[in-house]
Amino acid sequence: MQDATHDTLDALRRGDLAGARTLRLPAAGLTVLPPEIFGLADTLEVLDLSGNALTALPDDLGRLTRLQVLFCSGNPFATLPPVLGDCRALSQVGFRGCGLVEVPGEALPPRLRWLTLTDNRIAHLPDALGHRPRLRKLMLSGNRLRSLPDSLAGCDDLELIRLAANRLDALPAWLPALPALAWTSWAGNAFEGDATRASAVLVPFADLDTGALLGEGTSGRVHRALWRPGGTAPPRPVALKLFKGTMTSDGLPEREMEACLAAGAHPNLTGALGRITGHPDGTDGLLMPLLPPDRRVLAGPPSLASCSRDVYDPALRLAPAALLRLVRGEA
Repeated sequence: MQDATHDTLDALRRGDLAGARTLRLPAAGLTVLPPEIFGLADTLEVLDLSGNALTALPDDLGRLTRLQVLFCSGNPFATLPPVLGDCRALSQVGFRGCGLVEVPGEALPPRLRWLTLTDNRIAHLPDALGHRPRLRKLMLSGNRLRSLPDSLAGCDDLELIRLAANRLDALPAWLPALPALAWTSWAGNAFEGDATRASAVLVPFADLDTGALLGEGTSGRVHRALWRPGGTAPPRPVALKLFKGTMTSDGLPEREMEACLAAGAHPNLTGALGRITGHPDGTDGLLMPLLPPDRRVLAGPPSLASCSRDVYDPALRLAPAALLRLVRGEA
């Protein structure tokens, strides 16, 4: 990936990317924004600067008048750059794992729709956040928040808010009254108390033969695996989820594993078989049943356009009986 990134950076500096709408420069070692980016001001809509060494953005970033999406995760920003508020078209902002401490109100673009601030050090959010009427997706897990701005009560379009692994003493009273809210998470906050640890089979990682990647999400990767439990038990095909880090968009991996284990067996849940131990890198992992080969993915993850909603194939058609079976299973 680094070679491809440096090729892109070289092409940008030569002027070969004129007219580009998307520019991805992850992990390119950048300490300042390449000035050649402003040569794309009339066309650039998506800019990915994740995994660099940026600590600030230029004061004239607003010259990128068509910029809609900005990813800066993994850069050591202490403050969300106030200049973001000058980007009139900017609607999606991602600053995950940056060490952010401060979020100035002026850093929030007027068309803000999707804000990711997961895994930072933020203790306070400005009232201005609730005055962004397009806000639909708000990712705040893994911070130091003790409260939320009451102005968020007026965000009638807010569909998803992640609050896990903060320092909240209670959920705000206005939260369940939000008319569009469909997804939330709050595990790992002060009001939750000590989580009850579900009994679980502990599976040594050495008993697993890890195979092909089955899927990947923000929190982890799922592999096909063969579990060799030893003794008289025969080897068993399973699915193995390996978490990517100590903090995910939904919160702490151990809370996710506890929830899966506590849910128990049900024909309409994937369920969990146990937790892994002894991974050579100390990685958390969850062992799950391998779904039958005739099962298929019904929808893909949200896109930049769909924001919080899964993406379905436009050609998908379900027979009434199949749809009724799905709805009954969910109920």
